[in-house]
Amino acid sequence: MSETNLKKKRICIIGAGAAGCACAWLLNKHDEFHVEIWEKGNVAGGVASSYKIDQNGLYINDGVQGGAPSYRNTLLLHKENGFQPSPVNMKISFGKGSTAWNNHGKEHETELVRRLRPEIARFGNVLKWVKRLEFIFIFVPIARLLKLMRFSDEFRNYMVLPLTALFFGTGNQTPYVSSAIVARVFLDPDLRLFDYDTSFLLSQTPEMFAFQNLESIYITILENSKCQKYFNRSVETITRGSRILITDNKGIQEEFDELIFACDAETCLKLLGKNGASFMERKVLGNVKYYNDITVTHEDYDYMQKYYDINLSRDDQYFVKIDPDDPEKIDMSFNLSNYQPQLKNSGRNIFQTIFLDDKRAHLWTRNEINKDKILLERWWHQMAHTWKHFAFTVPYMRFLQGKKHTWFCGSYTLFNTHEMAVISGFAVAVRLGAKYPFTYDELATKQFDQYLKFSHGFKRD
Repeated sequence: MSETNLKKKRICIIGAGAAGCACAWLLNKHDEFHVEIWEKGNVAGGVASSYKIDQNGLYINDGVQGGAPSYRNTLLLHKENGFQPSPVNMKISFGKGSTAWNNHGKEHETELVRRLRPEIARFGNVLKWVKRLEFIFIFVPIARLLKLMRFSDEFRNYMVLPLTALFFGTGNQTPYVSSAIVARVFLDPDLRLFDYDTSFLLSQTPEMFAFQNLESIYITILENSKCQKYFNRSVETITRGSRILITDNKGIQEEFDELIFACDAETCLKLLGKNGASFMERKVLGNVKYYNDITVTHEDYDYMQKYYDINLSRDDQYFVKIDPDDPEKIDMSFNLSNYQPQLKNSGRNIFQTIFLDDKRAHLWTRNEINKDKILLERWWHQMAHTWKHFAFTVPYMRFLQGKKHTWFCGSYTLFNTHEMAVISGFAVAVRLGAKYPFTYDELATKQFDQYLKFSHGFKRD
């Protein structure tokens, strides 16, 4: 170890996903830090991954597709490192047959929308009250709200729950999503995706964006950060005292001043150990619930036509399937060729179908996809946005940050979006003495400061 590095504050980041890369990038803008990032996998990006699907180099972004224009911190981080996203309009197809509807407005109005129009109008008024009384409704699951307000099962099962599942990727935990979070999609002036339409519920195809090659983006961010990067290096043990001792999978032990967990909450607790984690860490991190999903990337148009209301002339990107025997059970698909710019002129329709929660795998239609048309299958460990997450994890994260020289970043600390992962990484870097980089952007700064105040109990100078 060089004499120069001995004088610097030594920081270890565990995990090279979006949160870890953002944190490393910002810390390394300051000379007083020596930063190492340890990643158990062989590439940066975490769930923001890319995969080549043919020998000519055609690729898909897998796991993360893009986002909304309000993702200012993500967009600015990518821009600083030489990457610009591609604009795309969000087009959605829900259900099939008698339960079909979409966000194309009057041109493609369906019988379901006409039949449920009075409830659509009333739900818009209910959301306004939810927004006004957010401090109460943050603890009220969306399914409970719909029942209390006497909305029909048809409106609940075929419109509100599928819409919620799409926005938050919550699948079969959708009934337990906080109603206050649903209201924000329509009513938050900075974060809303759609204006609520009292006649159609959704009638806009808002502009979103699609990322460039995510693997390249996060490899470049780490290269530009000039931190010490270690791939295929997992952690075996952690000992916290006046200094932090970390032992890797090869038995090599290193000493650090600060430890940053940029991995999921379950991994944090596993690495800290039953005796090493504090009571608060066990309770707060242990409350984050995860479910196992699988995505199947394929070109089976017959499968898509069987289960989804698919019309290639509409250029829909999102498809939501509702189980006719149990409408709370939801699966989703994407037409990646209508979303990701590198696929648009490929002459191929590349679909990605998500089967949610392996505890109900017996209900999946995964085996009906033609195996000869499958390009990739990948498992994911995804958190759920239930009301309990906002009641028993989110408000208490601030009391974990910095204790025993340990910090936590990742989207689970508040809300599972790519933007939140990036902001959370910046927040830890700022707490350690880095300067927030995007003060010239009003929305980025506002969102960052709100996160910092809520999840760290801290206000920038």
